[in-house]
Amino acid sequence: MKRKMFMGVALLSALHAMAQVDTTKTYELQDVQVVSTRATQKTPMAFSNLSRKQIQQVNYGKDVPSLLNMLPSVTMSSDAGTGIGYTGIHVRGTDPTRINITANGIPMNDAESSQLYWVNLGDFASSVQNIQVQRGVGTSTNGAGAFGATVNMLTENIGTQPYFGFDLSGGTYGTHKETLRFSTGLLGGHWGVQGRLSNIGSNGYIDRATSRLNSYFLQGGYFANKTVVKLITFNGTEKTYMAWDYASKADMERYGRTYNPSGMYTDANGNTAFYDNQTDNYHQQHYQLLWNQILNHDWNMNIALHYTHGDGFYEQYKTDQKLYKYLLNSTLGSKSDLIRQKKMKNDFYGAVASVNYNNHNGLTANIGGGWNKYDGDHFGKVIWVREFSGAINPNHEYYRNNAKKTDGNIYGKVNYEFLEGLNGYVDLQYRHVSYQMSGSSQEFDDNHIQRPLILDKKYDFFNPKFGLTYQFLPEHTAYISYAIAHKEPTRNDFEDMMSETETVDPKAERLNDLEIGYKYESSVLSAGVNFYYMDYDNQFVLTGAQDSNGEMVARNIKDSYRMGVELTMGLRPFKGFNWDLNATFSKNRAKNMNVTVINPDWSQSYAHVGTTHLAYSPDVIVNNMFSYEWKGLKVSLSSKYISEQYMTNSGFKSYLEDDGSYTSAMIDAMFVSDLDLSYTFKYKGLKSATVGVTIYNLFNERYESNGSCSMNFRQNGDKIEAYNGGWAWATYSAQAPTHVLAHLSVNF
Repeated sequence: MKRKMFMGVALLSALHAMAQVDTTKTYELQDVQVVSTRATQKTPMAFSNLSRKQIQQVNYGKDVPSLLNMLPSVTMSSDAGTGIGYTGIHVRGTDPTRINITANGIPMNDAESSQLYWVNLGDFASSVQNIQVQRGVGTSTNGAGAFGATVNMLTENIGTQPYFGFDLSGGTYGTHKETLRFSTGLLGGHWGVQGRLSNIGSNGYIDRATSRLNSYFLQGGYFANKTVVKLITFNGTEKTYMAWDYASKADMERYGRTYNPSGMYTDANGNTAFYDNQTDNYHQQHYQLLWNQILNHDWNMNIALHYTHGDGFYEQYKTDQKLYKYLLNSTLGSKSDLIRQKKMKNDFYGAVASVNYNNHNGLTANIGGGWNKYDGDHFGKVIWVREFSGAINPNHEYYRNNAKKTDGNIYGKVNYEFLEGLNGYVDLQYRHVSYQMSGSSQEFDDNHIQRPLILDKKYDFFNPKFGLTYQFLPEHTAYISYAIAHKEPTRNDFEDMMSETETVDPKAERLNDLEIGYKYESSVLSAGVNFYYMDYDNQFVLTGAQDSNGEMVARNIKDSYRMGVELTMGLRPFKGFNWDLNATFSKNRAKNMNVTVINPDWSQSYAHVGTTHLAYSPDVIVNNMFSYEWKGLKVSLSSKYISEQYMTNSGFKSYLEDDGSYTSAMIDAMFVSDLDLSYTFKYKGLKSATVGVTIYNLFNERYESNGSCSMNFRQNGDKIEAYNGGWAWATYSAQAPTHVLAHLSVNF
């Protein structure tokens, strides 16, 4: 694969070897890569842009979700409590598996889980030129279906001037980041190489929640007046101690807020201990070959080939396990503590392309699409058993399966100004998905027979989008759009619906998204309001439960909706001062919900609980930032408020314990502020140097960003009651109190 990529670069370079590059076009040519999937001011939808400068001002080592945290309708979570390691992002209440993410127009979501694990891409933000987050369905793009948002990233441009620089950060909880950056600029008027090498480490706020992240980014490009060809390769290796089991409020009171139950067991002396290698280990390698071509004044095109290889495992100490579920027998008993490794190897490859037209007189059009193939193996091994007779085969596997997924799409978009200031937008996409799985599952039936994992599904989706944008005065723009989107179930959706008694077939989702907005733009004030109504059929919504792997479980909800208003404002009353504010007020509901009732004879029935709140979907999100710059000094104070969140879809805020007390099933409201101070100066031999310090959680708020909950229900007279029932629980992901990162950036 790599050989073919290099041959492609050489061939295309030879075709343009005599051309003389216009350096003013190098950035424009590199931006062609995302033209067809980006929204513009004439696109009738809600979106936010983050520039290179804005990214750099907050990029001190935390993962990308932390950098996007101040955008409208965004919430983020961090297992380790510090924004480094396993982090996730929700937009408008939708979970990470429903958010489409691309880099240079190339899908980044894992084809099976449908989410991007940012931990595999440590310090990726240091190699990103800009990010656009589209809320709602968004424009047609490549890869996973977008049910809450699209995160569209363009990697760093190769500039015309050489540079060398380094970034250093260090602070609380052993957190540190070291990044080396370089670029050759244009060599011989046509060639350029640019790269980055990074190391990030943290002990985490939660006990033992360490992260060790290493990564690099390297790209080489050939530039001519109308052509750019780039070969990009980047990778990430990570080793993180598990912190996704979370802790109950009772355990936090007993052991402290940093308590981490992952890896806990009882040793031979009867003492509580924690397994020291309860870790997740993964390596992900990416290759992208990009060709951007300006055909003439009106037409340009891009073609990209990509390949990603992933290889890793996580290791767990599991207590009191049924040995038959691991294909083991022992004369010492049917249960034992053991250590298992769950492994995966996968390859993801394909191509994306688009042709773009702009007559510079009110008409733009795009035709594009992509084809992607995933081939992955999943298998598990047992490497140690505490109570066992005989020796364990080091290659003993207790399950193995293979998955193949093909995803193809084609789209066409037209934006036309048919009356002065009035633009019509049409975006049509057809998407085909084929998904096969074969092999053995991790589930067993009542006769202790291992169940097969066999799947052969095909989905065909038509996703139309229509809208109008009206700029009725130079500073005033209004828009309306309606979009339909579909999405197939994920691997976890299929696996989590396998039980010992029955298998439920998950259904594809459908979303109808109505967006109505208004924007005002002037040199002093920018403001906007966006109303949205997202109506779902068979929406997959997190239930609050975690599966045996620690991942969140989702289920189809037949009828549900998300509706709200997003407000944005940017005020610049005088030079250097900025006030940025955004707020979301929403209503997120499941209709006609039922819960499973456990009867006194242990039989089960269903009870109707009506319209309920959707889990992990706060009604109010407010972000506020004040910033001031003066002669190199920059001061910013950012604050975020998130209202309380339900952790289940049942409508119950708490459940009854056996002792008569109640346990909360809610994530409490939180208000958190960060203060950043920095100073940029020039010194002999330096282009610039910036030194600063960021104080996170300035006012020492005690809060949780995520959690899990499972509860039981019973009939109590004419009411339904939520109660413990012996196996209900609620756990929480505690976040770090006040902590500090000092940072230094130097450019030569």
